Amino acid sequence: MSTSDLLLARFLALHPKLIDLSLGRILRLLERLGDPQKKLPPVIHVAGTNGKGSTIAFMRAILEAAGLCVHVYTSPHLVRFHERIRLGRPGGGRFVDEAVLVEALERCEKANAGDSITFFEITTSAALLLFSEHKADVVLLEVGLGGRYDTTNVIDHPACTVVTPVSLDHSEYLGDTVTKIAGEKAGIFKRGAPAVIAPQEPEPTAVLEAAAERVGASKLLVGMQDFNVHEDGGRLVYEDADGLLDLPLPRLAGRHQHINAGTAIAALRAAGYGGLPATAFERGMTEAEWPARLQRLARGRLAELAPAGAELWLDGGHNPDGGRVLAQAMADLEEKNPAPLVMIAGLLATKDARATLGHFKGLAQVLFAVSMQNQLAARTADEVATLAREAGLKAEVAGSVEQALREIASRNWPAPPRILICGSLYLAGEVLAANGTPPV
Repeated sequence: MSTSDLLLARFLALHPKLIDLSLGRILRLLERLGDPQKKLPPVIHVAGTNGKGSTIAFMRAILEAAGLCVHVYTSPHLVRFHERIRLGRPGGGRFVDEAVLVEALERCEKANAGDSITFFEITTSAALLLFSEHKADVVLLEVGLGGRYDTTNVIDHPACTVVTPVSLDHSEYLGDTVTKIAGEKAGIFKRGAPAVIAPQEPEPTAVLEAAAERVGASKLLVGMQDFNVHEDGGRLVYEDADGLLDLPLPRLAGRHQHINAGTAIAALRAAGYGGLPATAFERGMTEAEWPARLQRLARGRLAELAPAGAELWLDGGHNPDGGRVLAQAMADLEEKNPAPLVMIAGLLATKDARATLGHFKGLAQVLFAVSMQNQLAARTADEVATLAREAGLKAEVAGSVEQALREIASRNWPAPPRILICGSLYLAGEVLAANGTPPV
């Protein structure tokens, strides 16, 4: 184990026995560290159920294309913890290196002095500490859970706040309806800061609009009312009161990424970056990267196990709405280039597997159920297969992703299959590690 792995393991022992969503513990630690959250470059704070990371990826790509240095904080990681903290530098940011991370974690551990604190709170403190001490032009900050009491909600004066599409997830913490969850996400809105709401269903939109107006957001931009994004003639067209952008289609696959790209542009314009060169927005569309979100695996150890001519796709979507947009993306690919769809899926026990997988009924030929390694909350392969069958899919059990790929390769298909590995970001991380293509 690396030094950072040992430190991170130690932090788990400080975890409170009961999780109460609050800001008291992190504010205490940040104060002992000199309040780094008050010494940051302009911060764009992003909450939502789905699309947070992709929206941040587009913003980072656009800002870096304009020559700006961008710090980024996201979670969870896929393969290594270091992926959560990207330090900006000229020419493009890089994941925090081991020595810098260890030094920050040790300072946080010393300042915390053995007090009860969650893993996410102490590691977020380390990120904020690093961001305050390394020069950059912008910080892109992703919410971990919810918004109102999320550990990241310690920024008093953000440059902009953003809420991406809201749907059911983490109901045990955030509420059992979309309106309750939207209310929690709205907790990042701040008086005097612009608020951007991604295009989404009417119920969460109404809750978010009311919350932004109540708190006194300086500007409110609502998707498909105040800004619009759509595909036209193989191009992505973005429009708002400040004008129109005619852009290349996003590099990230799936029509849902059009919404994420549009939300990213709206957020940058609201935060004061609308004057960036048009070429920066164009390059941002074609250069944005966000692993395990409809990622095509064309090389690597696992990719080589797929049948000749097959497509291998990886996606970490893990809730019903994530399943919906993923199924739509697969249907779009089927329309353009027909191929038998074969799924390999593993899910956590805390996720609604039946509703998530049900969107693939009538679309997938067969699903191979697998279980994840080193995840105590993972469903067994038998459980995933049973829930998939209840959702109307033909399902079989495989001992691993590798075994599933070998089984797929051994069968006769009418055409090279389109293989989709999905159901969990943790499974996606295992796949990227096994394939030898971790995020960089």
